[in-house]
Amino acid sequence: MFRRAAALILVLCISVVAGMVPAQAQGGLRITGTSIEAAFPLELSFNISVESDADITDIRFHYRVERRHFVDVTSEAFLEFTPSRAVDVSWDWDMRRTGGLPPGTSIEYWWTVEDASGDSIETEPLVVQFEDDRFQWQSLVDGPVTVYWYRGDTSFAGEIMETVREALYWLVQDTGISLTEPIRIYIYGSSTDLRGSMIFPQEWTGGVAFTRYGCIAIGISPVNLEWGQRAIAHELTHLVIHQMTLNPYSGLPNWLDEGLAMRSEGPLGREFQAYLDRAIAQDSLFSVRSLASPFSTDADKSYLSYAQSYSLVEFLISIYGKDRMFELLDTLSEGSTYDNALTRVYGFDSDGLEQLWREYLMSPVETVEKISVLPGRG
Repeated sequence: MFRRAAALILVLCISVVAGMVPAQAQGGLRITGTSIEAAFPLELSFNISVESDADITDIRFHYRVERRHFVDVTSEAFLEFTPSRAVDVSWDWDMRRTGGLPPGTSIEYWWTVEDASGDSIETEPLVVQFEDDRFQWQSLVDGPVTVYWYRGDTSFAGEIMETVREALYWLVQDTGISLTEPIRIYIYGSSTDLRGSMIFPQEWTGGVAFTRYGCIAIGISPVNLEWGQRAIAHELTHLVIHQMTLNPYSGLPNWLDEGLAMRSEGPLGREFQAYLDRAIAQDSLFSVRSLASPFSTDADKSYLSYAQSYSLVEFLISIYGKDRMFELLDTLSEGSTYDNALTRVYGFDSDGLEQLWREYLMSPVETVEKISVLPGRG
């Protein structure tokens, strides 16, 4: 069980799954108490007290995390203890070892217990939300979107929600894809507060999309709302695209994922445009194939990678339209390789895309005329 200052212990409220009732005693075996203690985002401790007329010999903890997945996964923990007729044990989930969870994640859990006489008991499933209780959150709901915030008034939250609406609208206009599942957006009052909600965050982290959990967490204060609106559009695009394309076989090329997110922010920023213009002038652009992988952590290379990704997506949408982009994402959702998906939808692979894109950069008008007479999918 956790030992820490009482001020750091957050006792979570547990809600019983609808229709469930606590487990009944079996023979002389009975559960006398359960509880949960949490310190977001680091730890969860699940506690149980059991008594029996015979020595208790086996206690197991079972849980499922609510997130998008391909198969139902139940995790099981075996608790070590000395057999006795009265046992009080806990299972501690140290997220510094397993990776953290975004705020508001639901966890379904239950216990199984057995004693030396062969009696056994299984508790009914319960659900707990792992909340960031460091702050007094307010919420604003619009259809499938819930915005949580704690700094700023209701008009601030309203502007955030309007940004979400506009980003979703333009995403439909550009790609044809739309939100298919509910999402929640946590607006932290600063980047420092945001990083305090994460396990081992990067010092530059300002926002993150937890695509498997339908959650965005981002640091925005009322005084940097303009930056925050672009950041929300960026992260929201990641989340919506991954709702559509998640599959067990392959992901998205990084240039497509980041390029769509960058485009959702609006026109390419001046700093990014400067990196792109310089690379064009110096013939130092990265290859499309290299941009399919995670970008470099070097700042200059990263800026250029994002700028090129924006330009590639801008090229595909402006020349071929949103219907082809939707078809590309749909094809990738089936687990297709990058080259096969491009060839199926556009009639060229990554190398062909690079050649046409470079021609477009040099002379956009002539490229449009050239593509308009290409055979096949063009």
